[in-house]
Amino acid sequence: MSETKSPLPREVADAYVDELIALDPVTGTYLGVQDSSRRLPDLSPAGQEAVADLARRTLARLDEAERRPGADRDIERRCARLLRERLSAELAVHEADEGLRAVGNMATPAHSVRAVFTVTPAQTDEDWAAIAERLRGVPAALAGYRESLALGLERKLYAGPRPTATFVGQLTEWADTDGEGTGWFEVFASDGPEALRAELDEAARAATGALVELRDWIREVYAPAIEGAPNTVGRERYARWARYFNGTDLDLDEAYAYGWAEYHRLLAEMKLEAEKILPGAETPWVALAHLDEHGKHIEGVDEVRDWLQGLMDQAIDALDGTHFELAERVRKVESRIAPPGGAAAPYYTAPSEDFSRPGCTWLPTMGQTRFPVYDLVSTWYHEGVPGHHLQLAQWVHVSKSLSRYQASVGMVSANAEGWALYAERLMDELGFLTDAEQRLGYLDAQMMRAARVIVDIGMHLELEIPADSPFHPGERWTPELAQEFFGAHSSRPADFVESELTRYLTIPGQAIGYKIGERAWLLGREKARERHGEAFDLKAWHMAALSQGSLGLDDLVEELSAL
Repeated sequence: MSETKSPLPREVADAYVDELIALDPVTGTYLGVQDSSRRLPDLSPAGQEAVADLARRTLARLDEAERRPGADRDIERRCARLLRERLSAELAVHEADEGLRAVGNMATPAHSVRAVFTVTPAQTDEDWAAIAERLRGVPAALAGYRESLALGLERKLYAGPRPTATFVGQLTEWADTDGEGTGWFEVFASDGPEALRAELDEAARAATGALVELRDWIREVYAPAIEGAPNTVGRERYARWARYFNGTDLDLDEAYAYGWAEYHRLLAEMKLEAEKILPGAETPWVALAHLDEHGKHIEGVDEVRDWLQGLMDQAIDALDGTHFELAERVRKVESRIAPPGGAAAPYYTAPSEDFSRPGCTWLPTMGQTRFPVYDLVSTWYHEGVPGHHLQLAQWVHVSKSLSRYQASVGMVSANAEGWALYAERLMDELGFLTDAEQRLGYLDAQMMRAARVIVDIGMHLELEIPADSPFHPGERWTPELAQEFFGAHSSRPADFVESELTRYLTIPGQAIGYKIGERAWLLGREKARERHGEAFDLKAWHMAALSQGSLGLDDLVEELSAL
């Protein structure tokens, strides 16, 4: 009898994805696995523990796989590094019971349950039959989520009161989208075929009823129980979350100082650009407010969607063959309007594994019908091209030469957000932002990311505001000061600023990854350029960098430098 060989790291990683999809059909849907469309995950404590147990078993398999001949090849080594780092970070979060207090204005299990319907296939009667079954699973999924929160209350593991209040408001909007008693699930199901109308309507009403039950329980039981709890998480919890989102054990005080250094650099640049738009403006944000009224605009929701599509198409045509080498299927990306009731920030969803569902950018309109151009151009370079879309779609394109894990569920937030912010800077370096309005908008977006580092670390760790700050020097950060600072250093409207601060309280450590990740990408490029000298080929470096899959920031600079 021949001896069975243990798998190599990439095989271990891909087996993990298969087993994860069985436990988490939401992940399966995002990957384009058709069998996942009918189900939702178990969001109870038992369901969370099952995912954690899978991670533990996988790490044990990885120990054995790394001892096999061939495991030291670059393609296996990178995958092993990522898998070990990611699963270890995820287990640290789970074992601290963070899943028992997952409440906020984004990235909660309830948000995941709703959002997955926007990417579930809905072209055929068979697709809609699967959707009806998934809708019928919403009550059980939300009941499991509520069970987790109830256990958190029992263990005195509380979410912040502010994110909780915001979440109650979101659940209310989802349950009554039009103000006349029609819930989001019912609006969604109304697009289904007449042959399934009764079934879809009944399942959608049940899903809405489950939203109402969850909302009422959080409002009447959960919120009173956590009254007086802190909205911030403190240094120990923050460090754990920062590791999860950034893939590195950050020196948080150094990162905070870096945020301030970027603030001062960007402010000086913004003042120069603002002078071109509104000479004598007291601050750059006065000039941006002027653009809100008098700058270039797009009128209409459909019109802005189409305009953003054109912007991405133009960027692809300009960059392909010059600074990137894109496969035909990577060239396709769609602009869409986000469903109402979510956070205010735009976002991106990656293509399915077979590209039958393309990559999509999503614009939350927040009730607006008039959109300043300065606020959109660099943002769509970030969300679309050459930002998230080129990276995440390229991962999918080369997944067979990497591993399924590296191209999908192994994504490190700061790697992806750092690339997207690098992409904004790249477009400025390449001369795409010579228009003063658009360039000031780009600098404003960069300033927002620097401000995120300052306020996210500052308020959660209650750090002191430096003496050379023009804003409350010597005081210690609070959420209230953070919101005031962010509002004073952003062109965004008040509802966006409030949504952003609630986001930072909901997912601590994530918002810093844009700037911290961009720094890693820039450092990796600089080291690669130094190594190659005059032979450095930016296009070749870009494609090699985008084709190596995800990495934590611990490993990213080292790998980028060697390309």
